[in-house]
Amino acid sequence: MKELFYLNKYFVKYKTRFIVGILFVILTNVFKVLSPQVLGYAIDLVSENLTLTRAFSGFELKEILTNSIYKNILIFSLVYFGIALLAGLFTFLMRQSIIVMSRLIENDLRNEIYEHYQKLDQAFYKRNNTGDLMNKATEDVSKVRMYLGPAVMYSINVLMLFSFVIYSMLSIDVMFTFWVLLPMPILIFCIYKVQSLINLRSRKIQERLSDLTTHAQEFYSGIRVLKSFVQEKLAINFYKEQSQNYMTESLKMARIEAFFFPLMILLIGLSTVLVVYIGGIKMNEGSITPGNVLEFVFYVNMLTWPISSVGWVATIIQTAAASQKRINDFLKSEPIIKNISNEKADFNGDLVFDNVSFTYPDTGIEAIKNLSFSIPKGEKWAIMGKTGSGKSSIAELIERLYDVSEGSISISGKNIKNVALENYRENIGYVPQDVFLFSNTIANNIKFSDLNFTIEDVITAAKKASIHDEIMKFPKQYDTLVGERGITLSGGQKQRIAMARVLIKSPELFILDDSLSALDTKTEKTILGNLNTSFENKTVLIITHRIPSYIKFDKILVLENGSLSEFGTHKELIQLKKHYFSVYQKQKER
Repeated sequence: MKELFYLNKYFVKYKTRFIVGILFVILTNVFKVLSPQVLGYAIDLVSENLTLTRAFSGFELKEILTNSIYKNILIFSLVYFGIALLAGLFTFLMRQSIIVMSRLIENDLRNEIYEHYQKLDQAFYKRNNTGDLMNKATEDVSKVRMYLGPAVMYSINVLMLFSFVIYSMLSIDVMFTFWVLLPMPILIFCIYKVQSLINLRSRKIQERLSDLTTHAQEFYSGIRVLKSFVQEKLAINFYKEQSQNYMTESLKMARIEAFFFPLMILLIGLSTVLVVYIGGIKMNEGSITPGNVLEFVFYVNMLTWPISSVGWVATIIQTAAASQKRINDFLKSEPIIKNISNEKADFNGDLVFDNVSFTYPDTGIEAIKNLSFSIPKGEKWAIMGKTGSGKSSIAELIERLYDVSEGSISISGKNIKNVALENYRENIGYVPQDVFLFSNTIANNIKFSDLNFTIEDVITAAKKASIHDEIMKFPKQYDTLVGERGITLSGGQKQRIAMARVLIKSPELFILDDSLSALDTKTEKTILGNLNTSFENKTVLIITHRIPSYIKFDKILVLENGSLSEFGTHKELIQLKKHYFSVYQKQKER
């Protein structure tokens, strides 16, 4: 239960609903327990009147007594109906209070998890599977909700009902109550023993479900790759294997429950047999009445569902505890990238790398080694190098998706760690290699940074990114829905829409991370020409494998194995006749 203690703050938040719900639970059980008492009293009264009626057979008093019996039966029927109606009403109100409370807490918990996702850094998402992350906010929260609602409600209900029923039984006959409840400790022992097995099975079921969700998500996202390599059968067989593992664990849980619930019914049935047998003996002795025996039969049957629900509630609690542990472990995870200042960033000065070294925390790969350079405000730089030389790592460090391992990065003389993170990123336009578009309209994808941008702003940005004409050819133009991850668009179209998304915000620092690779030469020339005019007096950093001849770079930085290999203007690097010169010559020969 210690994992579930985290949820107590929500019980405090919705304490009014919770307390009112408990009050309705009490009232529900008061009227439930009254029903057998009314029936028992009615049976005894009718039985006594019938005996008197037989005694006065042949007299006028017999008819009077018979009418009195009918009248009493009618009265008791109405009273019994009224009690049942009130019990039903309070049962409805009980569910409306506690079950609705559980739905509200479910909403709050899901929002808390989603909000925490937004705080975590890129390294966290590289360490964890998408399916497992989704499972926490869906399946795990649903399991916890079952504890917050049904499990809590039935637990309180069982406690109240047991208290009222046993008190009523003891008030009739203590020994009779003892014999009738004798099987109950055996049942409680069985519940205790089964709980550990249920907890183990629940954890394994959740783990298998996470694996199943993860692989399903990967197959859906990579469907084009699967089809192009004709690996549908492989995917189906692999999914079947994962599904079989999930089914195996679920069947193990089902076997436990299949044994457990019939055992409870058997033990409760034994209690009913004891009521009839011992009740008959007690009636013969004259210590109890037929109405009392009827009451006990009702009380035992009244305890049938609560006793049965103990096992069910135990299953829910153990399952919820396993799910809440996963949620708690997730909520305890802290982002490496933290906002420690509210000071706004100043982009009017130089962007400086001072002896920067960086090692990826997950892989241990050293991407940047003692790198130093300074980009003056308003200059346009290019970063080149072979694959794995550290080009994209520079972009991620500038964007502060990762923090440097050694050294520092500063803007206008201020370490970027000491400026407000959101404000800093708002002033940077970053187009990564792996372009991501949301399943929304083209217009909403372009104005993602601020949905208050007008359609005129969107069109202007699209024209600068050289994508406007193609958008206008779509049937719905800017209202065209983009498929998941932009699957309905070509690679070049996705790149240009992503570029328009950055251009519309007119950032102080613009970073293109190999974002023109899917474009033809003419389109690339148009876009880079627009950059020259659109980003006058703005700092531009273009990371590329090839040498764009359509933009004049103030400086070109060439990396090799994370270190600075070449640095200078185009003319200076040509004279060095190293990597840059080699790339330039190959491009000229094409």
